[in-house]
Amino acid sequence: MDRDELAAWLRLIETPQIGLDSARRLLSHFGSPQAVFDAPNAARGELLTPKQAEALNAAELAGLVDTTWQWLNASDEADRHVITLGDADYPRALLETADPPLLLYAIGRTTLLRGPSIAVVGSRNPSPQGAENSRAFANALSATGLTVVSGLALGIDTAAHEGALGGAGSTIAVLGTGLDRVYPKRNLALAHRIAREGLLLGEYALGTPPLPANFPRRNRLIAGMTCGTLVVEAALQSGSLITARLAIEAGRDVYAIPGSIHAPQSRGCLALIKQGAKLVDSVADILDELHPAVQTRPPPPSPAHASRTSDDPVLSGLGYEAMTLDALSDRLGTPPAELSARLLELELSGEVVRLPGQRFQRLVRV
Repeated sequence: MDRDELAAWLRLIETPQIGLDSARRLLSHFGSPQAVFDAPNAARGELLTPKQAEALNAAELAGLVDTTWQWLNASDEADRHVITLGDADYPRALLETADPPLLLYAIGRTTLLRGPSIAVVGSRNPSPQGAENSRAFANALSATGLTVVSGLALGIDTAAHEGALGGAGSTIAVLGTGLDRVYPKRNLALAHRIAREGLLLGEYALGTPPLPANFPRRNRLIAGMTCGTLVVEAALQSGSLITARLAIEAGRDVYAIPGSIHAPQSRGCLALIKQGAKLVDSVADILDELHPAVQTRPPPPSPAHASRTSDDPVLSGLGYEAMTLDALSDRLGTPPAELSARLLELELSGEVVRLPGQRFQRLVRV
């Protein structure tokens, strides 16, 4: 894309008063952004309101064009791209949705957009087990060749990206800001790693801040560009349920990992299962549902777990619920001081996690 073509795209998409529907109408009629602006004002005016036609005629956006052109041509460790509807790298699945963006910004491996992908989303405040599940499922899905798509948020998204980077399918992070910004800032290092080894993707112009309204729209890309959405852990009001709903509307499968009926982070997943989402407790459950063409190679075998874990009386007594030291002491008949020492050993070995309120929970490696 040369500078003039870039300028025409940005002028069409970013002009105030011109929404996506109007921009699509103009593209459908004239064939390209450059043809839109080469046409007589009267011809454009037939497809727009007077206010829209006036705004489009007056639009320049020279500053945004300069910034975007410099960004595209910056020399750094990852390739930068602007991808339009007609490009080979544009995600085919997005074209089948009701509201595909006309232009996408990307940093990294755009070839990941051509292969099969699956969304992994969930709570920003997961339980330790939820984060472990996200990381393990994403790693196993990526190992089959599926690209894991998520939103770079804290919590489940972060764990999913980290897990997927270890597999052949890698990961795509879809941002709700311009790609010259990273939100949240705590994921800056992760974003740089994804740019090198995976792909950062977004539809917002450079300089766009993390406005609340951006993220539900970001979620429609996550749901629409993938063959299915896995919700690992989510509260009833979680934004992940928006992604799941959008996936259903786009005709995609939704999967949910069940959790304790007492855990707030599990209630969104349990609600999805009641509504028809597929309950999954292994990667095989997901792969069995996917079309055979999506499956590139069989998943690796689950890692063997030490048998002593199931034989340990403290772990057996703890079960899979979060318990206080006193409650566990009463269940096992073990003095709290003795039990506390054993729990510390299990915590240091990564088999138990300490939760707020002096509660303990067994951590299962998926």
